[in-house]
Amino acid sequence: MQAELRFAPPSAEKSDLEEGTAFTPRFDAQGLITAVVTDANDGALLMVAHMNAEALAKTLETGIAHYWSRSRSSLWRKGETSGNEQHVTRISTDCDQDAVHLEVRVAGRGATCHTGRRSCFYRNVSLEGGRPILTENR
Repeated sequence: MQAELRFAPPSAEKSDLEEGTAFTPRFDAQGLITAVVTDANDGALLMVAHMNAEALAKTLETGIAHYWSRSRSSLWRKGETSGNEQHVTRISTDCDQDAVHLEVRVAGRGATCHTGRRSCFYRNVSLEGGRPILTENR
């Protein structure tokens, strides 16, 4: 039986939050924290998602990335249906602990995006004549 992981509330002292050794994630008013996900091998940006306390706790407990779906209002394990699980090699938090960075190794076919692409960031926006133009990465 695994014990439930509970996060301590962030310190009111800014120096404790920014320089202390306690991991005290600051969830927003909806109970979410932003998660930026990159490939552990080459640093490529794979996706940006959200985690609630349960998703973050399950990620820490299992080593497999879990997220909170805002559109479905439910917890999900990345790769649960596709087989493209994200095995977490490192988690970092920013200076005020309101975002996390996950470095992962993607199993299966290596796709992270639900479209089957490696990364959710497969399109570029450039300005031409003051108008945004969308192009796909090759």
